[in-house]
Amino acid sequence: MATVSISDPATCAGPSGTFLHVYVTIVDVQVHTSATASATDSGWQDLTPNLSSSPKQIDLLGQANNQCFLATLGDAKQLQAGTYQQIRVILADNSASISNNQCKAAGTANCVVLSADSKAYALQLSSEAKTGIKIPSGQLASGGFTIGAGQTKDLNIDFDTCASIVQTGNGQFRLKPVLHAGEVTTTATSINGTVLDKVSGKPVAGNVLVALEQKDSTGVDRIVMSTLANADGTFVFCPLPTGIYDVVVVGITSTGGVYAPAIVTGVSNGETTGNIALSAPLAAGADTATLSGKVTSQNAGNSGTVTDVSLSALETISATTYTIPLVPNALQNAATATVTTAAGSSCPNNTDCASYSVLLPAAGVYIGAYSTSAATLMQSSPYATYVVDGIAFVPSSGGTLNCTPSEVKSQAYALTAGGATISVTSALAFAQCQ
Repeated sequence: MATVSISDPATCAGPSGTFLHVYVTIVDVQVHTSATASATDSGWQDLTPNLSSSPKQIDLLGQANNQCFLATLGDAKQLQAGTYQQIRVILADNSASISNNQCKAAGTANCVVLSADSKAYALQLSSEAKTGIKIPSGQLASGGFTIGAGQTKDLNIDFDTCASIVQTGNGQFRLKPVLHAGEVTTTATSINGTVLDKVSGKPVAGNVLVALEQKDSTGVDRIVMSTLANADGTFVFCPLPTGIYDVVVVGITSTGGVYAPAIVTGVSNGETTGNIALSAPLAAGADTATLSGKVTSQNAGNSGTVTDVSLSALETISATTYTIPLVPNALQNAATATVTTAAGSSCPNNTDCASYSVLLPAAGVYIGAYSTSAATLMQSSPYATYVVDGIAFVPSSGGTLNCTPSEVKSQAYALTAGGATISVTSALAFAQCQ
């Protein structure tokens, strides 16, 4: 038996964030034992068979219940024993008629409500209404959802809302979904803690982004959840699949001072990090670094083609590579960035391209291992060394990797001072894209 729930610890919620509400209407959730099955292949099992006749509209920025969940989708469903390596979440077409539709003013089944004017705007979909949002094995805890004969398990789907919504050049909002999933318990355990200014011992007067990371198949720590700390400095991640996580924190004061990142390693669910102290920002104007560059893409015929690219900043400390979230300011409301290549006069010959510019902390990370009495954090180096990492996805595919290879990295850039704008000299060049 399996039941399905939805969660989302968001970083872009109002009133200080971009969105007051993000409504999506879910009509089905399906699973497959094959990581490579297409939407039209046989073997898909329906986890929510009654949902299609009564779709559920969910506010991804809504208030979770006391077990951490935004919603439970349908009743428990009997599944064949096995390991399921792919999940697809199917959304209602925007033309669908939905009862009690919170997006009625936008005339759609899926929408965003902006903090700026409290108005609803259509959330544009592509393949999600037909083939579903794909959650591949790489975005499933432990690589898959395993259920034995006679077992009852709970599957949670976590939307990274803030990384999933982009505003296009014509002002529309489009869903480019980033999701993770894994087995949880309905009495879900959490990881929680408090972030404080080391000098004052008080909560940061500004924005603090806390990311939860786990190693991928290549050993790189990737962000699986992120949230903004509350005004009192507290944060909580819940529900969580069983595992060991690293907690990565970046912060900016209300006057623009950017702290050195902090990392607490080896935190298991059910544990609290205690107080995480952010060390004082470097001098004004010397506490950040901007990395700017270009992404290019071309198909197998060496012609330009469109692709979506997720951009992260990586830093290697004592042989482990971590993702350092972007500084959480008004222009960066997610821990990573997303760009879409397009034809343009500035593109190299026979490519589509996109430019990027990301703001990061200049100071080196303070890092320490989890301890029940709070981690002791030590600075790895005075200044950071960053690699820009790009992963390509088929546009509007719901998470299908694109290009060969699908991941491209820049050279490492070692900072020797803050306040610099670094031009990433070589484009992140993707080839053999669809």
